[in-house]
Amino acid sequence: MPDSHAPTLRQTPLFDLHEREGARIVPFAGWAMPVQYAGIVEEHHAVRERAGMFDVSHMGRLFVVGADAAALLRRAVTYDVTSIAEGHGHYTLLCNEDGGIVDDPYVYRLDAHRFLVVGNASNAAHDAARIRSFLAPDDDAELLDRQDETVMLAVQGPASPGYLARVLGPEVATLEKRACTELPFMQYKLFASRTGYTGEDGFELVTSREAGRAIWRQLRAEGVAPCGLGARDTLRLEAALPLWGNDIDETTNPYEAGLGWVVSLDDGAAFAGRNALARIKAAGPDRKLACLRAGGRGVMRGGCAVLHDGAHVGQTTSGGHSPTLGVSVAMAYLPNDLAKPGTRLTVDVRGRALPVTVVRRPFVPHAEQRVAHAQQHETRS
Repeated sequence: MPDSHAPTLRQTPLFDLHEREGARIVPFAGWAMPVQYAGIVEEHHAVRERAGMFDVSHMGRLFVVGADAAALLRRAVTYDVTSIAEGHGHYTLLCNEDGGIVDDPYVYRLDAHRFLVVGNASNAAHDAARIRSFLAPDDDAELLDRQDETVMLAVQGPASPGYLARVLGPEVATLEKRACTELPFMQYKLFASRTGYTGEDGFELVTSREAGRAIWRQLRAEGVAPCGLGARDTLRLEAALPLWGNDIDETTNPYEAGLGWVVSLDDGAAFAGRNALARIKAAGPDRKLACLRAGGRGVMRGGCAVLHDGAHVGQTTSGGHSPTLGVSVAMAYLPNDLAKPGTRLTVDVRGRALPVTVVRRPFVPHAEQRVAHAQQHETRS
């Protein structure tokens, strides 16, 4: 019998479309989400080689508006969002007073007085409450939660600009990396940014329920592959992009996670965790989040012990099989002297010692890095 006390899973506005596609649905952060359609590996390669789209409507979508919106966000997040140009976005962090990472949202500046904050699904309500806690009585700022009213899609892969140009118009394909814009679509407002969580060129879209369903259908008609959370995880792992709750959380700080570049200390602003983060930066972290590549058969998952000369030196935070590389890869916090590329270690995979090597981040170069490498090769030829 079904458990009458089990919490009801939330469904995105595209849930029935996923069911019709035969998606395998799993619980994730309180939502019923597609984990795969044709298969994780097939969907992974679709994004790396062509284009795939993800329903990411479970992500938080908080609009912060008003003359003091920038100042409010600056008190809440680590990056100096007041320096973000209109029509651009930047990755940032919400930290606690000890410097621990509460969440890692992406902040977009739509215009002088409007921002969009996209946070993790499991933290959406908490992020909104935390940002609201920094409101001063006389602030001209308002927080508008639009998670329930909108659809969010991620269209990723080298062919994604062409597909979106045909469906949404040519202006979308002209966006620069990390730039964003707002366009009319089906008499609704459409937010589009050239960002993503796969290491590939791609876009993220936010619009109404009706327009979002129409875009999904049109892209499917164009041949864009639907992709689930499984491929999203393998893609982000290959790109060595951290996952909150696995690789970063309130027990980790930005500097040991390799995210010091999103902490702005030079502008003098007082923001949550600033003093602790300044101390950590001055002292230097005791450990670093390192990338491990397996040298044999076996699949690392999160929580595997990492060993050096038989001694436990850490444990994997994320891990899995890399469809692109054909081997297992993982991330783990390691003492500084062991986190250097080339260091040889072992990982306990179900009682078996798997040899691994510390490698540079990312495991698979990001799209722009591959393009730059190809252009350099052509120049030298």
